Amino acid sequence: MNIKNNVREKILNKMVVRLWLIMMSLVVFTVVLMWIIQLYVLERNYTSMAIREIQERLEPVMEELATEDLAGNEKLIPYLSRVASGKLLFVDEDRKLVAMYSYGYPVNLEGRTQDIVVWKDIENSDVYQLVLDRETYSREIRAGSRLISYEIGIPAWYDGEAAYVILHQTFSELYGVLGMNRMLLIVLSILLTLVSAVIAAFLSRKFIQPIHIIKETVDELAKGNLEAVPDITQGDEIGQLAESVKELGRALQRVDGLRKEVIANVSHELRSPLALIGGYAEMVRDIHWKEAEKREEDLNLIMREACRMSEMVSDILDYSQLQAGYLQLHRDWYNLYEIVESEVLLCEQSASEYQISIRIAFESREMEAYVDALKISQVVRNLLYNAINHTKGGQPIIVDITESGMECTVEIKNAGEPIPEEERKLIWERYQRSQHQGGRREGTGLGLSIVSTILEAHGMPYGVDFREGMTIFWFQCPKKEH
Repeated sequence: MNIKNNVREKILNKMVVRLWLIMMSLVVFTVVLMWIIQLYVLERNYTSMAIREIQERLEPVMEELATEDLAGNEKLIPYLSRVASGKLLFVDEDRKLVAMYSYGYPVNLEGRTQDIVVWKDIENSDVYQLVLDRETYSREIRAGSRLISYEIGIPAWYDGEAAYVILHQTFSELYGVLGMNRMLLIVLSILLTLVSAVIAAFLSRKFIQPIHIIKETVDELAKGNLEAVPDITQGDEIGQLAESVKELGRALQRVDGLRKEVIANVSHELRSPLALIGGYAEMVRDIHWKEAEKREEDLNLIMREACRMSEMVSDILDYSQLQAGYLQLHRDWYNLYEIVESEVLLCEQSASEYQISIRIAFESREMEAYVDALKISQVVRNLLYNAINHTKGGQPIIVDITESGMECTVEIKNAGEPIPEEERKLIWERYQRSQHQGGRREGTGLGLSIVSTILEAHGMPYGVDFREGMTIFWFQCPKKEH
C-alpha cells in the first residue's frame, strides 16, 4: 500500500500531470456546466415558452369565443386546434364530447380510443366541475417534475347554445426533441473530453519541455560545465527565464575567471612579501645585525610588507563579512574633512614611492556627515590606492569635496586613460582588475568591490566619470542639515 501511495504521489508531483489535471478539470467543469444549463435552464424554459406561446396566440380570440357564435365561423375551431399545436375538444351544452380536432383536422371519435382518453381524464379530474360551471381554467399535468401536457378550458357558444372548448397540448414531441438533444450532448461531451485530454497532454508536454531544458542546463552549470546554455528562443516568461539562465552562465564564467585570477593574484601578492620578509629577516640575522642603519632599514621593509599582507587579509575578510551581512554599520555625525584628510596622510607614503603627490583641493574643514567613520575611511583609502595604481609617476592625485544642496560629494581624481563604458560597471565586481601603471598592485583587487558594498549599505550614490582628461571616482554623503 505504501509503495502504491508513493508511486501515486510521485506521479501527481510531476508538473506535466498537474497541468493536465488542471486543464481537464476546466473541461469537466465546462461539460458539467453545459449539462446544468441544458437540464435546469433550457429544458424548463422550453416548456414555459411553449405554454406562454399558446397563451399569446389565444389571447386575441378569447373575447371572440366568449361573445360570438362558433356556428357562424366554422374555420375558427380548426384554427384554434392549430394554434394550440395539439387537440381541441368541443363539448355541447350537456357537457358531452361532440367533436375533437388534432392540429386542425377532425378526429374520428369512434376509432380513436387514445384520443378519448384525454376526455376521460378531464371527466375524472377536479377541473370537470369548472367545465360544468362554464368557468375558464388552465392546468399543467405533470408526472413528478416532468410536464406532460397543458390544458386551457374556455366557455363558448355554438348555434345559440352554451358550449365549451378545451385546448389540450402534449409535450411528447418536445421531449423527443430534447431527448435527441441530450444524446447529441452526450456524444459532444465524450468527444470534447477525449479531444481535450489529448490536447491537454500535448500542451502540457509542450509547456514542460523548455522547463526540462532549463533544468538540465542548470544541472550542467552546477556540475561545473559553465558553457551550457538553454537552447530556447521563446518570447514569453519561459524565454525570459532561459535568458536569465544564460546570463547566470555568463556571470558564472566571469566569476570563475575572476576566481582563477584572484587565486593567482593573491598567491603572487602573498608570495612576494613573504619572500621579502624571509630574505630580509635572514639578512638581519646573518649580515646586518651589527649595522644599526642597515638593520633598521631591513626591519622597516619587513614591517611594511607585513602590514601589506595584514591589509590584504583584512580586505578579504571584510569583503566576505560585508557580503554575508555580519558587519553592522555604526553611523553617527562625523567631520568628513577629518576622515578624508587622515586617509590622504596615510596613503601619501605609498604614493611618494612612485613620485605621485596627493593634493587636497577643498578648503572647508567642517563638513559633518551621518556615516560609519571606519567604513568611510576604508572607502577613501581604497579609492586612493586605486588612483595610485592608475596614475603615472610625477602626476598628482586630487581629492576634492563639493557641497550641493543637502549633499556633499567626495571626488578622487587622477589623470589617465578613460575607463571604457562597458567596463565601468564591471570594475565594481570583486577581484576585477584593469592594467595598472608600471605594474603597481596596491591593494588586493577587492578595493572597489568593498567600496561599492559599503556605499550601498549606507544608501549613498557613487560612480566613476571621465572629465577634462581625468578619471573621477565619487560618492555622495548627506549633510547634517539634511
